[in-house]
Amino acid sequence: MPDMLVKLYDLPPIGEVEREMAEKNIVIRKPIGPENYYVMNWITEHFSRTWASEAENAFFNNPKTIYIACREGNDGKNKMLGFACYDATVRGFFGPTGVAEDERRQGIGRALLIYSLYGLRDLGYGYAIIGSPGPIDFYKKSCGATVIEGSEPGVYKGMFYS
Repeated sequence: MPDMLVKLYDLPPIGEVEREMAEKNIVIRKPIGPENYYVMNWITEHFSRTWASEAENAFFNNPKTIYIACREGNDGKNKMLGFACYDATVRGFFGPTGVAEDERRQGIGRALLIYSLYGLRDLGYGYAIIGSPGPIDFYKKSCGATVIEGSEPGVYKGMFYS
């Protein structure tokens, strides 16, 4: 799958995303240190060890380059719904990212994407790369991403998978 390019100087307004998530009682934030093992175990359980490895890189970047989505339950405990990383494996790249299967179609993936793209912009990037994205149409619609011709297999060529 080819990579995609995003213009970070032409992003959707983040305020709209914040309001949409707040209306659904969903919080997008960066995790704190004591949450490391919980977050990595959640990613492994819902996606893969490979993605958890990339996410752990993002967790230990300074500043952190990982966002999580969560909802506070009636018991006061947070439920993790999804995650997104940037600058995790390769500088200027977005991903990996994922939302729990039973929480999809609520705008959580788009919100995590937009927060992460703003994070890349705040680090000084003018453009971001989405490496080997699955849902190309989602990225086109969500942030105006365009396919980079001839970018397959890209930076992941020859990588070990678990």
